[in-house]
Amino acid sequence: MPDTSQPTIAPTLVIEGPDALAFAQNQFSSDVSAVATGTWRFSAWLDAQGRVRNFFHLARLGPDRLLLLLRGGSADSMSHELARFVFRARLSMHVGEPQVIDTGAARPMHEVHQEGDTIQFGCGNHSLVLSNQDGADNRWRAKQVEAGWPWLPDPLLGKCLPPALSLHRLGAVSLEKGCYPGQELVARLHYRGGNKRQLCRVGLSQPVPAGTLLTSASSNTSVQLLDVVSTDHGIEALALCPVDAAGTAAPLLTGHAGSAVTATWQESWPA
Repeated sequence: MPDTSQPTIAPTLVIEGPDALAFAQNQFSSDVSAVATGTWRFSAWLDAQGRVRNFFHLARLGPDRLLLLLRGGSADSMSHELARFVFRARLSMHVGEPQVIDTGAARPMHEVHQEGDTIQFGCGNHSLVLSNQDGADNRWRAKQVEAGWPWLPDPLLGKCLPPALSLHRLGAVSLEKGCYPGQELVARLHYRGGNKRQLCRVGLSQPVPAGTLLTSASSNTSVQLLDVVSTDHGIEALALCPVDAAGTAAPLLTGHAGSAVTATWQESWPA
C-alpha cells in the first residue's frame, strides 16, 4: 500500500518540436490531435499485443509541446523505449525535472494551468499540482480511486488490456483515428468482446500492498489490486475483477501473508 504520508514523485516526460503531435498521434491510443492547448486528456501507450505499457495524463502545454504525467512506471524507461520509434521526426524528448504531486483546489476537468514551474491538472472536484513545494500530500489518491482512475503498479505494466482498465470510458483509446500500436486488438475486444476483467472499487478489511493478487481458494476467484489507499471509509482499492464476479454482494475471503483478507465490491465501471 502506498505511504499516503509521503508525497508522490511525479514521473513526467516532455515531447516537443514540429513533429511532436504527429509522433504522439501515431504512438498513443487516444486522439492526440483533438487535445487543445491548455488542456489534458487520458492516453496510453500500448504494445503490439494491445497491453498497456504506460497510462498517463497527456497535456498540451503549447502548439508543439506535450507533457505526459505517468500514472505508474518510469519516465526514463518510457523515454528510452519511445526513442526507438522517433526515426527522423523533428522532436526532442526529455524526462521532466523531479517534482511531487500535491492535492490542489477544485479546477475544471481537463484544464491545464502553468505558472512558472508549477503545473495544475484540473480534475473537477480537485486538481493535481506538480511543484517543488514542501508539504505535498496524497489526498488526491482517494478522490481518484473513488472516480475509477487507475494507477498502475510496476508489476502490472505491460500486463493489462485497455478494457480491463476502463480506458474507453476515460477517453484514453480511440476507435476512429488511424493505426497505433495495439489498435487492432482494441477494436477487436470492443466490437467482438472477449475481455475477462473489469475495473472495480473494493473495500479491504486491512491494508494490502498495491499489485497484490488476492485469490480465494473456495471460490476460485481472484482480484488483482492496483492502487490501494486509506480513506475516511476505510481501506479502498481499485482492482481488476472477473467480469462475472464484479458487482456481487458476497465478499471475497482471501489470505495474504498469513492473514485473512476480505474484499467487498463497492462499484464497477464498464470497459
